[in-house]
Parts: sequence; C-alpha cells; structure tokens
Amino acid sequence: MRASRLVSILLILQARGIVTAAELAEELEVSVRTIYRDLADLGAAGVPVYGERGEGGGYQLLDGYRT
Repeated sequence: MRASRLVSILLILQARGIVTAAELAEELEVSVRTIYRDLADLGAAGVPVYGERGEGGGYQLLDGYRT
C-alpha cells in the first residue's frame, strides 16, 4: 500500500501542480501526518518535492521533473 501511495502522490503532483497536504490526505484517505512523512521520504529518495507557504501554497514538483 505504501509504495502505491507514494506513486499516487507523484502522479497527483505531476497532474495538478500545487496540492496541499490536506488535499492529498483526503484523496488518498490517510492522515495529513502520513502525507508529511511520505513527502519527506520522496525527498530523501531524490524526488524534488518542495513546499510553498502561505495563501495559494502547497507541495509541488520542481519544474521539469518527470517520473
């Protein structure tokens, strides 16, 4: 389940651009804390995921990154 969730996060980020942790958690039916852990693990694995704070912020992949 975890590996498929990480792939799902990547696909969602590629398709939508900026997505909040709450949106990911709701769509994937897990807690926001689980999403934070998954995003940290993706970053540790070399996936260029970064967060934007504030209004209109969320998580996104570095421009040009392809899975």
